[in-house]
Amino acid sequence: MISEFKRFLLGRPMKSSELAEEKLNKVKALAVLSSDALSSVAYGTEQILLVLISLGAVAMWYSLPISIAVVCLLTILILSYRQTIFAYTTGGGAYIVAKDNLGTTTGLVAGGSLLVDYILTVAVSTSASTDAITSAFPVLHEHRVLIALFMIAIVTVLNLRGITESATILMYPVYLFVFAMLVLIIGGGYQWLVGNVQTHPPAYGAVVPGITLFLLLRAFSSGCSALTGVEAVSNAIPNFRDPAPKNAALTLIMMGLILGVMFMGISLLAYLYGISPNPKETVVSQIASTVFGRGIMYYSIQAVTALILFLAANTAFAAFPLLAFMFAKDRFMPNMFMVRGDRLGFSNGIIFLAVLSALLVIAFKGETENLIPLYALGVFIPFTLSQAGMMKRWISKKPRGWFTPFIINTLGMLTTLTICLIFFITKITQVWPIFVFLPIVIFIFRKINQHYRDLANELRLDMETEKPEPKGSVIVIPVAGISQVVKNTISYAQSLSDDIVAVYVGFSEEDMKKMEEKWELWNPGIRLIVLRSHYRSIIRPLFKFIDTVEWKKAETDHVTVMIPQFITKRWWHNLLHNQTSLLIRAYLFARQDVKIATVPYRLKK
Repeated sequence: MISEFKRFLLGRPMKSSELAEEKLNKVKALAVLSSDALSSVAYGTEQILLVLISLGAVAMWYSLPISIAVVCLLTILILSYRQTIFAYTTGGGAYIVAKDNLGTTTGLVAGGSLLVDYILTVAVSTSASTDAITSAFPVLHEHRVLIALFMIAIVTVLNLRGITESATILMYPVYLFVFAMLVLIIGGGYQWLVGNVQTHPPAYGAVVPGITLFLLLRAFSSGCSALTGVEAVSNAIPNFRDPAPKNAALTLIMMGLILGVMFMGISLLAYLYGISPNPKETVVSQIASTVFGRGIMYYSIQAVTALILFLAANTAFAAFPLLAFMFAKDRFMPNMFMVRGDRLGFSNGIIFLAVLSALLVIAFKGETENLIPLYALGVFIPFTLSQAGMMKRWISKKPRGWFTPFIINTLGMLTTLTICLIFFITKITQVWPIFVFLPIVIFIFRKINQHYRDLANELRLDMETEKPEPKGSVIVIPVAGISQVVKNTISYAQSLSDDIVAVYVGFSEEDMKKMEEKWELWNPGIRLIVLRSHYRSIIRPLFKFIDTVEWKKAETDHVTVMIPQFITKRWWHNLLHNQTSLLIRAYLFARQDVKIATVPYRLKK
């Protein structure tokens, strides 16, 4: 039943040979890997206005030069990451670049920041999508957390079905959103030019009392949230069809062009229409209602905006599992993140990302504004380290024509470092958790890596000198009575060894005497040791006996505890039994030298 539901939900298992078919072409890759960056158009301008509104509507004209500065930074980042794509064709982005050029610890900081960022991407995207929905339908505002969790569940299932299938589904809404934003920008510009919309935007260049460099930098750093997701293409190069680096670079440039046009267009319309941020209605919603009224065009734009914000989480679902795979390959994350699921995706990474982002949405109660500063900082730390790593690479290798890309990376590093410092200074009350979380994450990475290194050292052997040492075998069988289960276990044990002993733990003299009489009558051909438990527990007497056997036999024999266990036909039948065999096995796992074997007997009814 469960297997059939899984097949219905995720589809048929795929062969390993079908992996090549799971690669993305440029059209699908743009949809999957750019949805996060493109969706930031829906809230990037709004984040700038939320800071400027503190000085009143007259300060809104500053949103234009700030937006231009954000687009200039976007251009620098696109050029920088294009160089990273061709330098590191296996993907990994900031993690691989920083680790290769600046050391393992720096790489862990960059990679850890990216992993945190991808978790925040899912939380922010679904929360922002909920904002778009509740702007159109205010009655749903109280259910924002449940809506966001439902969205996370949907995008998780889509990704578990495989990257190609999810890309095919997601391609249409992403391009529909781009089309809708261009229609809104062109339509809004036309309405303003012909004078159909009577608005009174603040005078451009007007003097604003109380304006400070600190506030402008804060607004600029908030607007830089529109640049999140730019690095996803360089992280996911292995997902592209060959030639992967060339296709990834073209996809990155196309994403930059589309994002720059849409972000600048929305910022310009927000200024021309005198839009101010509203806690119950997004900036895009206000622009759309002003341009088209609350008709079919408005609701269509809100629908595709909500959809793209929801699907923006897919960028994280495409990049997080790949980055987790690279961490696991370097032994900084558990091996389970290297395992491909039935649909050839890294299913464990997908599920892990979904769970953590859902917990984040619940913790922050779906409030996007509380998540965005952390979200943006989680991007700009690896941005900075990646550019610094590329600078080191150019200086160290000095390939032909290296100076121009070195200047580009230097400019990018200085700009993103400045933004990080602005975040630290202006939003310390919102971004301080990263100072706690990142060291903890890096500590965990180190401990995992230490475990794997210790394990490798302990398991390593000298193939020239270390050979298997043949020993005899003594088998101990705990029994609770005489039954088909015990008979099955003894039969199997007799095929392996002649030194077998059954152990029964009784709670009273009467129980012990009855068991001895039944055993003598049955006479299975092996000895029975009867032990008395004064505290109504079989564990202590049984383990004392096993200790004695081990002390006497360990040097000459392998000591095996063979546990009889029946397997019920229905899962719920297990609830009717005390699971003593599981308890014995759990205790035995803590021992060093005792071998453990379970002999199952399957019940038919």
